Order: sequence, then structure tokens, then C-alpha cells
Amino acid sequence: MSRTAEAHEAPAEDSLSAGSAGQQIEARVYAAISQALLSGKLRPGMPLRERNLAQAFDCTRGAVRKVLARLGFEGKLVLEPNRGAFVPQPSLDDIRQTYRARRVLETGVITSVCGQLSTTQLAQLDAHVAEEADAHAQGTHERSIRLAGEFHLKLIDTANSAELEAFARQLVAKTELYKALFDPAEFIHCAPTEHAQLVARLRAGETQAAVALATAHLDELEARVLTRAAAAETPDFHAIFAEAFANAALR
Repeated sequence: MSRTAEAHEAPAEDSLSAGSAGQQIEARVYAAISQALLSGKLRPGMPLRERNLAQAFDCTRGAVRKVLARLGFEGKLVLEPNRGAFVPQPSLDDIRQTYRARRVLETGVITSVCGQLSTTQLAQLDAHVAEEADAHAQGTHERSIRLAGEFHLKLIDTANSAELEAFARQLVAKTELYKALFDPAEFIHCAPTEHAQLVARLRAGETQAAVALATAHLDELEARVLTRAAAAETPDFHAIFAEAFANAALR
């Protein structure tokens, strides 16, 4: 190869290398913010400023902007024009509507596939439930939430519908975040057991029992999230004012 050809190829290689490095940084920033969301470290309504994040991750604001846009598209952040990105602060009605949509979608898929799943599909669900149980045993909160959500996506995948899969991914992303924001870590332990029971019903072809189990499971998740979300919306005025009120009486 001539020197001229080598000279022409070098910038292309440098460009590819820079592009790869940029993608790696964006992937790390995405993973870090996602983990913080699922761990409950970011609270409802908290702003995520590009400049602050770029400083924290030692990267460009452009890289941060791409990640925030992706998280916004996935429903994990709220993007407001001229204001920036914020951790979602869903209303009680937002939460109810999302869980209602999940119930309709998942019970419909269960009705369609129950008793029809292949040995391979059932083995994949079994393996995922085992991974969930391991995450719970290790006490990893964010991993437990992520795996619990992924179980439902794997269940939807068995219907072999790209449209249903895309819709389910949006719904699960929202409910994962609701759980992280409002549901205490100690309640995560129920998911592996309930998911294992659901797989057993699917294997046995017990459609009504599987639908009832899935509905009860989602109802319970919704109720726990709503309870905590409602408490967050209602200030504890006794705790806020009791001491000041008592001190005022002594003056």
C-alpha cells in the first residue's frame, strides 16, 4: 500500500475510533442514570441538568443530551422544552392508567399463549425466574426491579408480536420507575415466587388460573405504589408543625 493511501485511511480510522469511544461514554452515562433511577436515588420531580451531569461524568454536554433524549423517549424521564430533563412525577391517575393498560395487555397475551408455549420458551422463563431469585437473595434492589420488569417483557415476547412488544416495553419502563420511586425495597421479594407460580400455570395450560394470578399480581403492585405515592402527595402536617406549635404555647 502506498504512503498516499495510508495517509488517506488514517483519518477514517481515527474517526471510527472517536465514534466508538463516544458511544462507550454514552452507554456508561445511560447505564449510570438508569441505575440511579431504579435504585430510587433520584426523587420525583428532580431536575437533571446537562451541565451538572457532564461535570459529574467528565464528558461533553452533547453526550449527556443524547442520553437524556433516549431516556425521555423510553418514558424514564420527562423532557420539557427550554427547561430540561426531570425525573417523572406521576399523578395517581397516571399510575392507575399505566397499570390498567398492563393488565389488559398481559392478560390478553396469557389467554393467547397459555398451554401453547414450547419447551424452549418455558425453559427461558424458568431460567429468568431463577435469576430473579438470585438477585433477591443478594439483596440487589435495582437489579431485582429490572429483572422483574424483564420477566413481563419475556412473557409478552412469547406472543411473537413486535407491536405488542414495543408497547409493553414502554409500559414496563414506566412501572419499573414507579416501583423505584414509591415502592419500598423489602416488598421486592414477592416477585420471583409469583412469577414462578405464573410459569407453572402457563405450563399446565390453566388459563383462568394464570389470568387470575397475573391480575392479582399487578393489582398488588399497583396498590403498593399508589399507597406510597398518595402518602408522598399528602404532607404530614403533624410532623411539620407539632414541635413549633408546642413551643409557641410555652412562650
